[in-house]
Amino acid sequence: MAEESVFALRLARDARDLRAAQRLRYTVFVEELGADGPLVDHDARLERDEFDDIFDHLLLIDTRRDPATLEDVVGAYRLLPSDRLAAGGRFYSEGEYDLTPLRQSGRKLLELGRSCVHPDHRGGTAMFHLWNALADYVLEREIEILFGVASFHGTEIAPLTQSLAWLHHHHLAPPPLRVWARPEGFQRMDLLPEAALDRRAAMAATPALMKAYLRLGGFVGEGAFIDHAFNTTDVCLVMDTARMSERHRDFYTRGRV
Repeated sequence: MAEESVFALRLARDARDLRAAQRLRYTVFVEELGADGPLVDHDARLERDEFDDIFDHLLLIDTRRDPATLEDVVGAYRLLPSDRLAAGGRFYSEGEYDLTPLRQSGRKLLELGRSCVHPDHRGGTAMFHLWNALADYVLEREIEILFGVASFHGTEIAPLTQSLAWLHHHHLAPPPLRVWARPEGFQRMDLLPEAALDRRAAMAATPALMKAYLRLGGFVGEGAFIDHAFNTTDVCLVMDTARMSERHRDFYTRGRV
């Protein structure tokens, strides 16, 4: 059976779907990457938090797997349109970044997060399918700015010096879109002068999904945020669909990365 034919894509419809997404997140973020959090359920193997109920959960389902085991979801994206927020509500990213420039833009926002693919499906077409469905979601809702924290594994800065400095010098968001890491976890990114950058080393240490956003014209906010509980060093990626080149927009709307 061709890989494409075994996949189904849809938004989570009920509590079972959400638990299946949380099971995948536990496999990737907790078991594989060492994350933890106050609402993580280690006994049930569910990675969850207080934001799950207000997000849409985009699911990539392997139809060969038994839904009763919660192992059928093999890819997931968590999506929160700005018009979903109630008065006084906040985005997940606001625990790490001051999003005032985005909130004051008056434009339609979409927060992305918790993107993950099961280890068995990496290197194939899984991420392509998720990206395609995300593009449809964005176009249907006329989203203008996408943003969210993206993570480097670990909290040691030395191995990330080239990557963080490259992002600062080459992909820093323009002032109208420049969010700032909050002081309690702030890590400066201008760790090297531009002349000392090694592009190959910087890209080698940068996660593939982060590089995909950058290829689409994405920017990063000012400063990284050290998330000790999740065992990550985070940057806030911002993508303005109006600033995409025609080539980038064509790639994006066709779901190519």
